[in-house]
Amino acid sequence: MNTLVGERISIITSKAQTTRHRIMGIVNGEDFQIVYSDTPGVLAPNYKLQESMLNFSNSALLDADILLYVTDTVEKMDKNESFLQKVQQVTIPVLVIINKIDLSDQAKLEQQVVELGKILPNAEIIPISALRKFNVDYVLRRISEMLPESPPYFDKDALTDKPARFFVTEIIREKILLYYQKEIPYSTEVVVENFEDTPNLVRISAVIYCERDTQKGILIGHGGQALKKTGTEARKDIENFLGKKVFLEMFVKVEKDWRNRDNKLKAFGYQLD
Repeated sequence: MNTLVGERISIITSKAQTTRHRIMGIVNGEDFQIVYSDTPGVLAPNYKLQESMLNFSNSALLDADILLYVTDTVEKMDKNESFLQKVQQVTIPVLVIINKIDLSDQAKLEQQVVELGKILPNAEIIPISALRKFNVDYVLRRISEMLPESPPYFDKDALTDKPARFFVTEIIREKILLYYQKEIPYSTEVVVENFEDTPNLVRISAVIYCERDTQKGILIGHGGQALKKTGTEARKDIENFLGKKVFLEMFVKVEKDWRNRDNKLKAFGYQLD
């Protein structure tokens, strides 16, 4: 997504379930507008939060003009079998993007292309390396060729459909994914409670919600050091994103079993059935 848009829209970590929401990235040219919709990775849900994440992915099958099914050279093909069955049934063009080919060799890549061709015989399979920008231009060209003519959905200067507050929560959540281990990152949600934009400074107050008191203790750390580190690193990235000095204060609160509570998931902006 970030490579295709040319801007850092989606947070990136090596951990699964990094993306939780459906995020749009908008690319405008002289005579075109491409709206990319980055969805959470497909997974078998174990609780209601993951069901919501899967809903975001399924919704892309319903309203997209082109489907980019992104996999990589590490992922096993049977991991997303039920979702692939849905992809087989779509009538829109499908591009299967095999990313991270810099981590594979020619023989393994060719075998993966053959396997994917059997599963999705009507799709065009394109090996790429987003890191090294290999074949990305070709993907962009194929998308431009396949898109139907239509009036633009967004203003020409739009970059995304999400407000600045959303990206603040995502940046903080990225740092939690990077700096904490095991279940901690998956048990947390970030909410911006105050966002005051002044000419010289943005004042932000954010709450990190977790599910247990023991998690709260780990998030804060001895003498508050863990939370301080998270806040410092998040503030730097938020300043880069907003282009302005930021005063960031963060608090940790316990909200028991929030990942399975409809009212909390809706309040946090998740899509439920």
